[in-house]
Amino acid sequence: MRSPRRHPLLVPALLCAFAVLAARPTDAADNDGAGSHGATDVGVSAQVARLYEDAAVATRQYEQGRTEAEAQRAQALRAEALLDRERREIAVLHEDLGRIARAQYRSGGGLPLTAQIILAGSPDELMRGQHVFSQTQLAVNNSIDKSRRAASRLAADEAKAAAAWQELEKRNTELADLKRDIESKLEQARWQLQGQADASVAAGACRGAVRLDQPRSAVTSAWLAPVETYALSSGFGSGGARWANRHTGQDFAVPIGTPVRAVGTGRVVKVSCGGAFGIEIVVEHAGGYYTQYAHLAAVTVDQGDRVTPGQWIGQSGTTGNSTGPHLHFEVRVTPEMGSGVDPVPWLSARGVVLG
Repeated sequence: MRSPRRHPLLVPALLCAFAVLAARPTDAADNDGAGSHGATDVGVSAQVARLYEDAAVATRQYEQGRTEAEAQRAQALRAEALLDRERREIAVLHEDLGRIARAQYRSGGGLPLTAQIILAGSPDELMRGQHVFSQTQLAVNNSIDKSRRAASRLAADEAKAAAAWQELEKRNTELADLKRDIESKLEQARWQLQGQADASVAAGACRGAVRLDQPRSAVTSAWLAPVETYALSSGFGSGGARWANRHTGQDFAVPIGTPVRAVGTGRVVKVSCGGAFGIEIVVEHAGGYYTQYAHLAAVTVDQGDRVTPGQWIGQSGTTGNSTGPHLHFEVRVTPEMGSGVDPVPWLSARGVVLG
């Protein structure tokens, strides 16, 4: 399995303005039979899609909080350096006060005025002594005031730094709790959706298209990967006990309910439920190529629908002959199995590099 594609994770979260809602149930026109689905079925698919959208918001907020925490940490270190400097300045001020007091004592500044008059040799000497005393007293008062201001500023800066840290830690804790809550709800909804999909496959009849609101993000490329965030697993032509011959497509390891996108403009020529591929969609593209999306948990299109690049056409699952949640993606030269080409270089030639 290769490393995940570097995209912002499209994962779970609540209360988002981008929430996808169920619009209208339709009957599926497929090769295995058609069936209808109830409001509950639509609700679960929409809930999963909505939670994915909400989770994207929660994850972005959580990551933003972590980034802000790093910035706050750097700011705190700078503030701590300033506080240390202020502490050293206060210590110097205290030393200056001590030195001034000692000098004042040695120069007679501590003597009563009467004693200074008696000991003075002349009026000029007395005046000089009084002038020195006044200047020394002024320096002492200034130093005391400066020391008090520095101490007050230090206390305020320390309190401000502590409050900032407390607020940041509180916010990050709330974001982490929100993220965990959404992920827990999403996990429950995923398996409920998969249970409905398994029931459809067992019955051999699709529930029909679950019409979900499409994502608002504008797609500018003519071609793109079938899922936004993924890890590549089994590749085209690989062997193993799971397949009768060789693997006919490229697998994308993604959780149940992940939105599956049309890789390019085309028309849906097949929606079926049952068999080795479980719930699957086949789309015809210009140039005589077809793409298949298999092991789905739900579909959001009907046979005959036109699709555009990036349009949600289904939700991933683990139906059919599947050993775990993933999307099986094929590129073919006919709608049927057995005409597949390697999807990786095919997409690469269209500007989509998987990794």
